[in-house]
Amino acid sequence: MRKSIATVCLSGTLTEKLTAAARAGFDGVEIFENDLLASPLTPEEIAARTADLGLSIDLYQPMRDIEAVPEEDFARNLRRARHKFELMRRLGADTVLVCSSVSPRAVNDDSLAAEQLSRLADLARESGVRVAYEALAWGRHVSTYDHAWRIVEAAGHPALGTCLDSFHILSRGSDPKGIEDIPGEKIFFLQLADAPRMAMDVLQWSRHHRCFPGQGGLDVAGLLRHVLNAGYAGPLSLEVFNDVFRQADAGRTALDGLRSLLALEETAGVLPLPAPVVPSGVAFAELATSDPEPVGALLTALGFTRTARHHGKPVDLWARDEARVLVNAGAAGRRTDTALAAVGLETADPEASARRAEALLAPALPKRRSAQDVPLKSIAAPDGTEVLFCATGRPELPSWTDDFARTADSAPADRTAIDHLAFTQPWHHFDEAVLFHRTVLGLSPHDTVELADPYGLFRSRALSASADADGPRLVLNLAPSPEEDGGTRARHVAFAVDDLVAAVRGFRAAGARLLRIPANYYDDLEARFDFVEGELETFRELGILYDRDEQGGEFRHCYTETVGQVFFEFVQRSGGYRGFGAANAPVRLAAQRR
Repeated sequence: MRKSIATVCLSGTLTEKLTAAARAGFDGVEIFENDLLASPLTPEEIAARTADLGLSIDLYQPMRDIEAVPEEDFARNLRRARHKFELMRRLGADTVLVCSSVSPRAVNDDSLAAEQLSRLADLARESGVRVAYEALAWGRHVSTYDHAWRIVEAAGHPALGTCLDSFHILSRGSDPKGIEDIPGEKIFFLQLADAPRMAMDVLQWSRHHRCFPGQGGLDVAGLLRHVLNAGYAGPLSLEVFNDVFRQADAGRTALDGLRSLLALEETAGVLPLPAPVVPSGVAFAELATSDPEPVGALLTALGFTRTARHHGKPVDLWARDEARVLVNAGAAGRRTDTALAAVGLETADPEASARRAEALLAPALPKRRSAQDVPLKSIAAPDGTEVLFCATGRPELPSWTDDFARTADSAPADRTAIDHLAFTQPWHHFDEAVLFHRTVLGLSPHDTVELADPYGLFRSRALSASADADGPRLVLNLAPSPEEDGGTRARHVAFAVDDLVAAVRGFRAAGARLLRIPANYYDDLEARFDFVEGELETFRELGILYDRDEQGGEFRHCYTETVGQVFFEFVQRSGGYRGFGAANAPVRLAAQRR
């Protein structure tokens, strides 16, 4: 289907917004009136610019407080409309959005509203314009889509139809199934937006917290199915008011918006995309560094062995049982610290994973490789992390490990595997990152949680391969402040072990520096939970944190000190615990700040 985006979704000047929409691949735009009023370009120049960019102007919006008003007010409204219709003729736009009135002078009279909208449509038809009437969720008398449709139906004018907006419908809890009773040709336009579920005034919710479909908690796909069942054949258009989008790079936001529409069409069953190949595990985590010695010393103390080296690059493979870490020393000149720069995901079909990523506009990363290197498909996540699709040790597929020459055998170790990876996100990429990992990689998002950091709230959202959190787990964190410090901005790799106490004793004996946890934390644990004799004292001695869920599942974990922009976590899960110790995050964050 054709895809459109409202200029209000994007930051910048009107020219910048049009360019971003075109480069992302949209077919058309809704021009928000404020963007036109602030532009130095004439309507004719704007029309020429959009045409040059391959865009159509699908909607001009909005006209407000038109209907169900005293006659003298409506006469002024017609005069205003006449000017707007002439402006639209100069723009080359043929549909105008009219929002249900919020004016205190509007009266609760559907017949008057229908009569005045019919007269407005008469004037619009003379100018070659259609009027799409939309129910605002906070409209003074008309606030639901079915009420707006009854007025349009009563008017019975060919140039008057309705505009459906997913936010206005779903935010009020209206049943969208009734949309199927509206003739498709009378649905003049469809605007799409999602939003997190929030207990707040609907106007403020709408003006500041809308997001692209798939980034919130509304059933936008279900609504779209009803609209298509009604016979709607117009464009799918994004109309999102969002404080972050207004400040973020317009090009990235537009691309994220188009990805959301592609995924929405797939979910609604109208666009076949390459099926997601959900990762089955984490093949490796890659650290980029200009100085491999500190991280090598830490890995050694944590029981890892440098087992192999890349045949053509300064990249070492460190292993502890099934947990693998690549240390890439070829980052000199690009960075001066150590960072989690890439992750290899196990997939049943790397080529299919790459095709899915390409269809959803994930940027493919070129690889510098020699003729003998294993060809690996890789993409860039929104935060710049490289994601590689891997097949490890499967005879039917090339394995990334074939690029490494063994230098030593791994030291004996208890079962160890990568439990999860945590990536701190730039403030303006958080929702984009959630949508990317959900749609491109097929991961399932958990609920968003907010954690207390010493300097604000710490927003976090996990994604996993399935609802029960088996397979790879990723945690996306949004730090409360923009400073690049080792506490809240660092990323980390978490390793799962069967006996955390024994592992930590080994780490300490080998000289690993673990995060120091305040005594007050353990005093609180004693008040909250019952422990077997000596267990709490052991946790206190070793710096182990603890959590227990409502079903009795237990989580024991500890952290290393930070090296560059990376630290490590070791975890022990039992009793079906699926979380990440969120209750302990404020203690960890405060300790890292110190």
